[in-house]
Amino acid sequence: MPKKAEPPEERLVNEVETKERLRKAGIPVIETRLARTRAEAVETAKALGFPAAMKIVSPDAIHKTDVGGVKLDLRNAAQAGQAYSDIIANVRQHVPKAKIEGVSVQRMAEPGVEIIIGMTIDPQFGPVIMFGLGGIFVEVLKDVSFRLVPVARIDAAEMIQEIRGKALLEGYRGQPPVNLPALEKLIVKVSDFIEKNPDVKELDLNPLIATDKGIVAVDARMVLKAD
Repeated sequence: MPKKAEPPEERLVNEVETKERLRKAGIPVIETRLARTRAEAVETAKALGFPAAMKIVSPDAIHKTDVGGVKLDLRNAAQAGQAYSDIIANVRQHVPKAKIEGVSVQRMAEPGVEIIIGMTIDPQFGPVIMFGLGGIFVEVLKDVSFRLVPVARIDAAEMIQEIRGKALLEGYRGQPPVNLPALEKLIVKVSDFIEKNPDVKELDLNPLIATDKGIVAVDARMVLKAD
């Protein structure tokens, strides 16, 4: 009997490619470049500016922190070079057969409120967009709201108001409030991106850093549908 054909596989798009695709759609992302060698990582960090952050780029290391694949607050070239070597060594130790594409390099973002905007496909209703508190708060608090795509500006405003932690966005203990109009526009822009890119199966912008000046994605993950 002939062998049964393997089903086509989904494709995980690496962080650098994901951010570039989002940037072209007008979604604010922090500039991120791929470094394939220690020397390239050092030069890239110097070019983008310190303090820098580095993360492993590998389809086999999705949970980067768990395998020692993240280094933050790198202050100079020496720290950047050591961080690259440590990340590669850590990932090879934890995931020996991992396909390593390199390390992403970016400047550290200004501090702010960490939020998430994401998308999944509901089998019955289609694309669903999510908004909530990001970073570690996503898994711990699960403080998120959902809407079917597409969303209008009024829907985005309602999503923001629905989360329990909205006080963090409105200014908490002397902190300036997040730029809520910019946040509403961003949610709509992500919804538009999803509508215009039906090949996207999953999207996670987590975290985005939100301040009174605006919002920028510092990490992003995208999965494309099987062909």
